[in-house]
Amino acid sequence: MNQVKIGKFISACRKDKNLTQLQLAEKLNVTDRAVSKWENGKSMPDTSIMLNLCSILGISVNELLIGEKIDMENNNQINEQLLLDMSKELEKKNKTIWVSMWIIMIVSTIAFLAATLAASYFMPEGIWQLIVVIASCVVFLIPCFYALKLEVSVGAYKCKNCGHEIVPTYMQALNAMHMGTTRYLKCPKCNKRTWCKKVLKK
Repeated sequence: MNQVKIGKFISACRKDKNLTQLQLAEKLNVTDRAVSKWENGKSMPDTSIMLNLCSILGISVNELLIGEKIDMENNNQINEQLLLDMSKELEKKNKTIWVSMWIIMIVSTIAFLAATLAASYFMPEGIWQLIVVIASCVVFLIPCFYALKLEVSVGAYKCKNCGHEIVPTYMQALNAMHMGTTRYLKCPKCNKRTWCKKVLKK
């Protein structure tokens, strides 16, 4: 999606309806600054207000997302292209989240090992050494919990038995035994517990 093109389209439609940015903002319960950001291509309207925005501007959601009026003859072709673009954008976002998750895990693991080794070799045995080791564990666990949240938020886990793609809750993923990003989960389709491999595409 081209945010700049969409922004110009929102601006043109708003002016066609003889609305100021402030008037449009008031109808949507947002600030005029938010409307200005949309029109300048700096951000997109939230999905929760898209239908209301389209209704006010007299356009369809598809027209909003491609940033132009749609000729009915080309409607199906544009819909297919829009779905393809959205799929590619979601895939790109998922890959970014996936890479971020691995970076968090690698950095936190290195930091944990470095702190533990430093405490073991460079600090005298005693209470302070124990405090440093415990603190390292806590600091290591916090990013691990966040990394798991990122892991669960993208893709799904594929059941080894029937191939069904499972999207567990955070707590289900947290409580499941795992090896890397493969988790021992109960499949809602075949009702069996298997080692389910993470796949990015839902």
